[in-house]
Amino acid sequence: MKTRVAVLGLHHDHVWGNLEELERTGRAELVGAADPDDELRKKYGGLHGGVVSDDYETLLDRERPDAVYIFASNRRSEELSVMASERGLHQLVEKPMAATLDGANRMLGAATAAGVRLVINWPFTWWPQLRYAIHLATAGDIGTIWQVRYRAAHEGPKELGCSRQFCEWLYDEELNGAGALMDYCCYGAVLAQVILGRPESVTGAKVRTGLKPDLDLEDNAVLVMKYPHALATTEASWTQQDKLTSYTTTIYGSEGTLIVEPGPEGRLVRAALADPFGSEVPLPGAEAHLETASTHFLELIENPDLTITPLCDPRAGHDAQWILDRGLLAIR
Repeated sequence: MKTRVAVLGLHHDHVWGNLEELERTGRAELVGAADPDDELRKKYGGLHGGVVSDDYETLLDRERPDAVYIFASNRRSEELSVMASERGLHQLVEKPMAATLDGANRMLGAATAAGVRLVINWPFTWWPQLRYAIHLATAGDIGTIWQVRYRAAHEGPKELGCSRQFCEWLYDEELNGAGALMDYCCYGAVLAQVILGRPESVTGAKVRTGLKPDLDLEDNAVLVMKYPHALATTEASWTQQDKLTSYTTTIYGSEGTLIVEPGPEGRLVRAALADPFGSEVPLPGAEAHLETASTHFLELIENPDLTITPLCDPRAGHDAQWILDRGLLAIR
């Protein structure tokens, strides 16, 4: 029997690729989507099946799905996730977990109380080289970890070609939670959390460079996480005009270094004293359910004994939100 999935929110541009992946599995039935924006509802109706609605609760009442995909603003996702948990629905929520730590607290609490799957989809999870680097790092392959670095950067949402609806909430501090800091420092926050755990302190800086006169929020930010014997840094930029250094992960250990190149086809390189310039690390074959967010989500629903992949665990997403919250408090 196919899992019946409803879509709550279409104003996060990542939704379209994820829905294509979901339909390719052949294991789910899209029963419909809800969003207040008429243009987005029409786009969904032209691409996918099921009903469309301008009201989230109406859709859920009518179709009674097994699970939901939540692709809304960070603030609205908090509300929709709690609503879904209260109805006993499994959820895939696009990153970051929420706009606020309070929202992440409510989401995690509601899902735990309801006993439903809550999966936070971080797009870089599906890079096999990143998953294997995390495995090697946490298994001690490069010794004691003393620093984790991640940088996420592009020329800006509008310049990148993001939709009007996506940009409207990304550029709204209440709906997003911040500017570039929330959008892009979140990746390095969850990565550091999975590898090093919760830091003892967080500091950082954010800046509005003036390169985007119509933007009232920060377009660049950096957070620094301090551990008893380690550091982690996460950088965000909406002004970088090229791809150099973007989306690259570096993990430093007492016995070597791992560099994770970005993208599904990126390499994993390991360096050490005996190999100072590094060599490519062969990747093991991935389990089929780790191919995409949709395959993993459906497998988690169908197999209650399956452990969620670490980056998508809502507890990691919650602690990443804690890091972001502490960073914003420190900056303010």
